[in-house]
Parts: sequence; C-alpha cells; structure tokens
Amino acid sequence: MLDNTKRQDIKVILQQVWGYEDFRYPQAEIINCLLNKQDTLVIMPTGGGKSLCFQLPALLQPGLTIVVSPLVALMENQVQQLQQKKIAAGLIHSQQAKSDRKLIISNLTQLKLLYVAPETLLTPPIWEKLLQPDLMINNLIIDEAHCIVQWGTTFRSSYTRLGVIRDALHKHKQNKITIAAFTATADTLTQQTIIKTLRLKKQFKKFVINPYRSNLQLKVKTVWTAKGRKKATLKFIQQQHNKSGLIYVRSRKASELLAKWLREQKLNTVAYHGGIINSKRRAIEQDWLTGKLPFVICTCAFGMGIDKSDCRWILHYHTPELLPEYLQEIGRSGRDNKPAIALALISEPTGWLDNEDKQRSQFFTNQLAKQSKQAKKVFEILPSQGNILDIIKEIPDSELALGILQNLDLIQWQDIFNYQKKSSNKNINSVSTSQQTKQMQQFLQTKQCRWQYILSAFSFIKEAKDFKCSKCDRCSLEKPSRIISNK
Repeated sequence: MLDNTKRQDIKVILQQVWGYEDFRYPQAEIINCLLNKQDTLVIMPTGGGKSLCFQLPALLQPGLTIVVSPLVALMENQVQQLQQKKIAAGLIHSQQAKSDRKLIISNLTQLKLLYVAPETLLTPPIWEKLLQPDLMINNLIIDEAHCIVQWGTTFRSSYTRLGVIRDALHKHKQNKITIAAFTATADTLTQQTIIKTLRLKKQFKKFVINPYRSNLQLKVKTVWTAKGRKKATLKFIQQQHNKSGLIYVRSRKASELLAKWLREQKLNTVAYHGGIINSKRRAIEQDWLTGKLPFVICTCAFGMGIDKSDCRWILHYHTPELLPEYLQEIGRSGRDNKPAIALALISEPTGWLDNEDKQRSQFFTNQLAKQSKQAKKVFEILPSQGNILDIIKEIPDSELALGILQNLDLIQWQDIFNYQKKSSNKNINSVSTSQQTKQMQQFLQTKQCRWQYILSAFSFIKEAKDFKCSKCDRCSLEKPSRIISNK
C-alpha cells in the first residue's frame, strides 16, 4: 500500500495535470496496484476513466510505460491529449513518415509513455530498440484488451504473442515489469483468455465494474425489407434533430452505399472505414468531434477510444455478431452521463423478405470455418519448433494460423519470435464463436429487460436478479422494480 505522502503526491498530480479534484472508484485502487508492481485486469465501462489509471502512474515511475493500442486514431487521440498536458508521450505506427518514426525511436529514453500497435511492437527493428540497456521499461499496458479475443484469432494474430513480451524483456532488464490490461467489455470467458494469453501473475488484481449505464436507452426494431431498413434509419436520424451520433455497418461497401443514399436525402454525412487513406480518416474524425459532421456511417474501425462526450445516439444499421462488440459500440454515446439512445435494426425472424442479416452471419461463420481449416493444414506441416519470421515466408497464411494454434494451446511461444509445437489430439475445428453469436441473437430477441440480459451475460448474476431499467423497449411501460448503480 502507498503511504500518506505518496497518496498526497498523486492527488497533487491529478489536480495539476488533469484538473480533477478526486478520483472515481476504482481509479485510485488501480493506480495503487501499478505503483506497487502488481499485475492488474480492469473491466470498466466506456467513459469510466481507464486511461488515467495507467497514464498517471507512468509519471510517477522512472522509465517508459508501453501502451499497446489497436487503432491509429485511438493512439493519436490519446497522445495528442497527453502532449497538450506537457506529458512526454509518443507513438509509433505503420502509417507514420519514416522521419517521424526515427525521431521517436531515437528519443525513447526521454518518453514517459509510448503508444504502439501489437504488430509494430513485435517487429525486429522496434524490438531491438526496446532491448537497449539504457532504456528502462516499467509497465506494459494492454489497452482495449478485448481485442485479444475478438481479433487475435481472426485477423490480428500478434495479440496472441503479447504474453511473452515481459519474460523476453526481463532477460535484458533488471527492474520488474508490470502488465495491466484494460477494456470496457469482457465476459468470464474473455477474462480467462486475457489472463492466460498475457500470463498475468497469480497474485494479479482484478477490477470488474458492471456495464449498466442508466443514461443509455436500448432499443431493437424489426424491419421487414431492405427498403424498410433505410426508411427506419432516415426516420430515426430526423428524430435526433442534428444531435451527434454514429451509424454502424459491417462492411466498407455498406458504409459507402448508405452514406451515398443519405446524402441523396439531403443529409450531411460521410462513410468511414479502414480502406480510406489515413489523412482523410483523421479529417473525418475531426469533423465529427467538432460537430461539422453530425453523424458518420462507419465500420468498427471508428470510435474506439475517441472521446466525444456529447454523442447522443448510436444506430446499428447492421448489428455485430458478438455482444461484447455491441456493448463497446453503444458505449460511445452518452459519455457525459446525459440521456442517450442506442437503436439496433434487425431483419424479421425468417429472413425471407430481407436476408442480408442471415447472409452476413453465414459469411462470418464460413470465414471462421475457413480459418480453422487453414490452421489445421498449417499444424500438420509445421516444424516442431521455429521462428515466425521464417514460417510466414515459407507457409502461406501461417501467421493467423499460428495465432489460432496458440489459442488452442497447440503451440507455445518461447519468446516473441520463436514457438514450440505441442503434441495434442485437440480438434482444431473446435475454433468457433457459435455460443457467442447465439448470445447476441438471444439478446436481440429477448423479452426481458435488455440491460438485465447484458448483466446476466457478463456474469453480474446478483445485480441482474429482478432488475428492470425502466427505459429500454422491453420494460419502458413497466415500473422499475430496482435500479442499480455501476459502482
């Protein structure tokens, strides 16, 4: 535990740098863990102040805190805010100019926080710089840690290797390195995967704050045709009276088509997805943040960690396949704790009149099956041990396959580049998210309070019992039997 002098120092920094008089629970407790070199897992709703929990300790400790972050926009947003506070922070990403990257790398010893994507962190040039004896590394922070599960075995396999970083660094560093993982959403299975993948110490501390947001009204609307989906979207937007919002779709093409159609209806909007050049994406983000664009048609590439407190609504033109992803996306509205609404549009149950949702879900399932089949092929020809840099040159699509195999405990990483194959009879075809996709479908069709369903799904069983939010489309006509706080 921290002595009183240290506690007072922390309060002074909080007030002088961030302008807050006091912490919100459990910020002070999480900061204590990091300063006491204790591994930590934090599940805290969007807007709960997660970033402060690892940024403030970075200022009080000698050396560098590495923050692994999934999106360039998220990194740029946080680094810009830190630099405005006169905090020495930098970022490295693949879209950077070589001169900018070189400048950051040459000044690592001068930084307090370094933001980097997992793919960039696990490249030989960056790794060699981190091993320099004069560079002290104190914390490894995994921001948006749910990506380990949602993306690690689908298209960003570097997430599955993050757990070996600490041991690899300890071979070159004398000081103890702490790992802390932060996310807004993680059910029990996701928590277990994060803990296992990151190899958190047995004495790690866990903070789990229930996801209920009393200011966020949840609604689901059935649309019977593709045309009806567009009409419902237009009507909903008009009802928002130019308030700030986001519309989520599941493909780049869908974002372009819907944005085009809405512009034809005389609405000011644009499409946003990973295929748009970096400078244009940054411009769109800025236009939305400043209110020049009232809303954006976006894929999941938009919104994570971008802090716009007055976003008043989220419309899911297409729903995500997974409930944690849904919760992440609706969490981008109402961050100022004022009323906000999240509406999801779904096809009628048979899918005969509008089969777009069924087709998209089937595509998702087929992609997982295809990836599992490829992983099985790779496992059969994979050498008993080897270096990932050599393997991906020799075997097509092997990098993602290695991530799947690691998740199934069929290979073990010896360090960040070298693996050891395990002998196992485990069925690779077991790679599936069928239970999670079923959970999302049950949420969309549930007759109970929607927040009650979410609380149960994320293992808040006690809080969910007899719970009614009184605002969602399933219980808005009923009197609330019990209201809970997310503290």
